[in-house]
Amino acid sequence: MPLRARLSNPYLLLTLTVLFWSGNWVVGRGFRGDVPPVALAFWRWAIAFVCVLPFAWPYRAQLKPALRDHWRILGVLGLLGITGYNTLAYVGLQTTTATNGVLLNSFIPIVIIALSWAFFAQRLVWREGLGIAVSLVGVSVIVAHGELARLAALSFNPGDLWIMASVLVWAAYTVLLRFRPPELHAMALLCLLTGIGLLGLAPFYAWELAQGRLIHATPAALAGMAYTGIFPAFLGYVFWNRAVAQVGGALAGLFIHIMPVATPLLAAIFLGEAPHLYHFVGMALILGGIVVASRRTAN
Repeated sequence: MPLRARLSNPYLLLTLTVLFWSGNWVVGRGFRGDVPPVALAFWRWAIAFVCVLPFAWPYRAQLKPALRDHWRILGVLGLLGITGYNTLAYVGLQTTTATNGVLLNSFIPIVIIALSWAFFAQRLVWREGLGIAVSLVGVSVIVAHGELARLAALSFNPGDLWIMASVLVWAAYTVLLRFRPPELHAMALLCLLTGIGLLGLAPFYAWELAQGRLIHATPAALAGMAYTGIFPAFLGYVFWNRAVAQVGGALAGLFIHIMPVATPLLAAIFLGEAPHLYHFVGMALILGGIVVASRRTAN
């Protein structure tokens, strides 16, 4: 089968996207000693910006009117989705494992439900409330490493808390996407958000450089940075959007659940991270909560 035909298969696109995103957690953890977190986030999106420019260029006439009429929501989305999410995740990966990170990241669907209920009066059925509670227990198991004493003493790994902050930021970004300019093409939107996000990252990157935290430009580190920009940031976005257009968001969303399986496997292979029992217990609770929350009671 020709490569072009294979890349039109939505299930292949979804699988590749999830693998790209899983690899992002491994790179963020694996190169924490060579590439500081803000630098990794900045160059990830700088590379993605260069990649997306040729695709956004045909829609360049949309950019100025969108910025003029919708600068507030575009600014918020760019700062949340580009400046905030990955930067906080990379900071968290300085002190927590890729396995912990991606399992905590799986809590995002539950946080989206909670934010929609809290700020947009989206009706919360009992299944969703139960799902939130069950998933929250799963998160607690992971951040406490399965130790009740650690949970009672609130003695958590700071990295886990940074990851949870990134989860909150991405959930807020996802909820607010409903207000994006509907007339803006997807590539033009990505171009604008990436540009805004890079402007937001610039002062933090300057501060990081002022602290003497420099990139150790080894071939492996440069390859890792290139990977995050080309695959998770750019191709992941393009593949995801194309697949969702073919199979719908509900079916596409199920593929996200590959990440808690793929990332620990990749982390075990490339980073030597061995999963523990509390990882499996926490993941089972988080996924169980998502399943319960996503099932609507029949009318």
